[in-house]
Amino acid sequence: MILKCVERLFEEPRQPGPPAPLAVRMRPGTLAEVVGQPALLAAGAPLRRALELGRLHSMILHGPPGSGKTTLARIIASQTGAQFEEHSAVDTGRAEVRAVIERARHRGSATVFFLDEIHRFNKAQQDALLPAVEEGLVTLIGATTENPRFEVNSALLSRVTVYELEPLSTQDVATLLRRAADRGELGAGLELDADAVELLAARSGGDARIALSALERAAATNRRIDLAAARDALAGGLLRYDRAGDQHYDTISAWIKATRGSDPDASLYYLATMLEGGEDPRFIVRRMVILASEDIGNADPQALSVAVAAAAAVEHVGLPECTYALAQAAIYLSLAPKSNAAGSALGAARELIRSDGARRAPPALRGAGDYDYPHSHPGHTSPQELMPAGLEGTRFYDPGEAEEALAGALARVRAARGRGGERGPGV
Repeated sequence: MILKCVERLFEEPRQPGPPAPLAVRMRPGTLAEVVGQPALLAAGAPLRRALELGRLHSMILHGPPGSGKTTLARIIASQTGAQFEEHSAVDTGRAEVRAVIERARHRGSATVFFLDEIHRFNKAQQDALLPAVEEGLVTLIGATTENPRFEVNSALLSRVTVYELEPLSTQDVATLLRRAADRGELGAGLELDADAVELLAARSGGDARIALSALERAAATNRRIDLAAARDALAGGLLRYDRAGDQHYDTISAWIKATRGSDPDASLYYLATMLEGGEDPRFIVRRMVILASEDIGNADPQALSVAVAAAAAVEHVGLPECTYALAQAAIYLSLAPKSNAAGSALGAARELIRSDGARRAPPALRGAGDYDYPHSHPGHTSPQELMPAGLEGTRFYDPGEAEEALAGALARVRAARGRGGERGPGV
């Protein structure tokens, strides 16, 4: 120890490095400085009450980028007087986890172990945390942009509280931008126009880092940041899209719902979002094929052909030209009449089999009896019973209002077969 102290006397003094980015300098240090997250931090909210009482507990903070997960973790440690250990699951393994736990074991104070991107830990790494979390040796605060209920194993989830953070509102981001200017973080004499604040806040998508970084770029070359300077700082786009994460599924979900809802403009908007974000067009077109049968079905059988043709175009043409086929298919699927009768009919049949078991087909259909060949009858329709014994007359398919032609055909076939009355599934 003495030798190390002597060595430090002869070390070269450290040169000051460049200032931290504005987003880091503006990070709140107390709960009073935090903007947004009223469901978690408003007066009387559960997390706020726990912090005010100094009650540490393990948790996972789930929210989009720039919503304040790291900031909140640091404030929690500071507010409760705990030691703060920060690691990213990207470059942390079981050895580092054991080292954190060992240091916590020899401390006389509580330890907050903040693990960013906890969803990147595999099951074995997550399991290594369990004993320390269960015993209270460390207070784990995990942060993730992914849904922890899918990415974190159930054993660890049962020992933590999951808190959902929302994207910051436009007003929240505007507050942070004005705060940065008022504090002089970007130098003296900076003028920040209201319409520039509005644009930067609106284009940030609820991510404080994006807005503050754009403001910092604008301030590097302008002492007055007007609308034009803000636009220049935003050049290059601010699209936030993670093909491997929740946004990937959220956006395709939005596309499906917009297309199912017969809104071609919304369908094209979400399609454009995915394409601009670098989404794999094969992922998109697979969903188109599914929707063509699941939500349109026999209301317009051509919809499936259009979707399958778009899938072929994706494979044979590729980007960027296949985007024309995707756009064509998105518009067609949006404006096609909708029916979920086919999927509902199959679902009803499967549900009956799950609850009742699969009954044997009648002997005639198994080659063990006299099969009445339909083509031997007028209209190519036989009255022979084709359902298993005990299920005679059971009906699954109920044509939707957009399937008028099929409804008429079904009525004619049932009449020809002498099947007038209808019974519901499983009756």
